[in-house]
This record gives sequence, structure tokens and C-alpha cells, in this order.
Amino acid sequence: MKQYYMAGNWKMHKTINESVQLAASLKLALAGSKTKVMIAPAFTALAAVADVIKGSSILLGAQNMGPEEQGAHTGEVSPLMLKDIGVSVVILGHSERRHSYAETDSLINRKLLLALKHDLQPILCVGETLAERESGQLEAIIKVQVVEGLKGVTPAQIDRLVIAYEPVWAIGTGKTATPEDADSVHAYIRKLVSGLYGAAAARALCIQYGGSVKPENTAELMAKPNIDGALVGGASLNVESFASIVNFGL
Repeated sequence: MKQYYMAGNWKMHKTINESVQLAASLKLALAGSKTKVMIAPAFTALAAVADVIKGSSILLGAQNMGPEEQGAHTGEVSPLMLKDIGVSVVILGHSERRHSYAETDSLINRKLLLALKHDLQPILCVGETLAERESGQLEAIIKVQVVEGLKGVTPAQIDRLVIAYEPVWAIGTGKTATPEDADSVHAYIRKLVSGLYGAAAARALCIQYGGSVKPENTAELMAKPNIDGALVGGASLNVESFASIVNFGL
């Protein structure tokens, strides 16, 4: 039976106290859940949330990471710093980083390789804009983001990472790709990974869907054969909605 992987990206929301309260409530609400769960608070709240979820099965994630281990890199956070406070997962290449902060595939790849070097699980985000989809570039865009993002990843490392497909036009807009559309892109990603690492690795790869995931559409999305979980934004900021997403089959 498939184990689903639900990740909550809190983005630039919640003070430390608010993050602690949310994490504590989620720890109670999700106790005993069979679903793999990760939450990614803001950097300022990571250490405090780490203390709250200690002893639970909830994983602690970071929303981004710098491309270097240390040095004169003002404003960056290194993998060593993240591991030091209990982070085990890092979201890389989110569309907001790509489009608002001009992160390139090359930079994202450097971060991904560094995360793997330090035993952090990367969630590599890929996805197209509405203009790219409507102009027939969907597969070309996804192929570049996947192939360039995974450059240098060895066959022994591929099972340590996750890919999240997030159509840019569906993030925070209330619009969601139809389950059929989402599954077809997931299948294409699996095909690309199969070409790079073999069919077994592609079958085993966890591919999450992200883009206005909410309790009302979770079950329909998760019923698709190529969708293994969700990277959840706004709905992860509310205990009831995120718990409902995590426990969608109950």
C-alpha cells in the first residue's frame, strides 16, 4: 500500500509563538497518522518548532537553503545550520524562488547536490506558468527543470529526494489542475526519471502535487496512480484543514 507524503509549506507566515502553537496542535491532531508529514515554518521559527515536534513523526523542513556550507554569504542559511537545529528536509526551486527571486536551474542544482551531501532530503519543485502551458511548452519546461535539477545526482542518491509538481498558475490562486492533468504531468516526470535512472527508480520516486491543494480535492488527486502526496501552502496554516488533507482517506 502506498505511503503518502504530505508537506506543509508555511511560507512567510506566522511569528515564532504562532508557529509553536500551530506545530503543537498538529502534533496532537496527527498523532498516530500513517501518512508521512513534514512542516516547513519560517527560518526564525525552525528551532522553536523543532523542540515542539520532538518525539513525534512529523519531519522538520526548511523553505530554502543557501548554496554554500559557510563563508561570506550575507543573508544565506547553510545546510550545516539547518541540520544543527533538527531540519531534515529542504524545499528547493519553489516557483516563488524561481520567479520572484530569479533562481536558475543551475543554482537550484547546486543547492540540491549540497543538500544531498549533508543528508538533507531535497524536495525539488518544478512547474510551468499558464503562458507556458497555453503555448505548448509544458513538457519542454518540465524536462529542463527536471534534467537540470538532477544533474550530478547519482543512481544511489535518487531515492533520497522528492519531486513536487506545482503548476505556477495554481499556486495560491484557488485554481487546481484537474486530477487528470496533474497525473499526466507526474507520469511525464516519471518517464524522464526512468530515462535517467531506470524504471525501478522512477516507480519508487515520490512525486507530490502542489497548487491550491485543500481538503475538498485531496482524495481525488491522491487517487491518481502517479500522485504520491502533496506540497501544501495556505491550507497547511490551519490545523483542521491540514489534518484533513493528511488523513484524507479516513
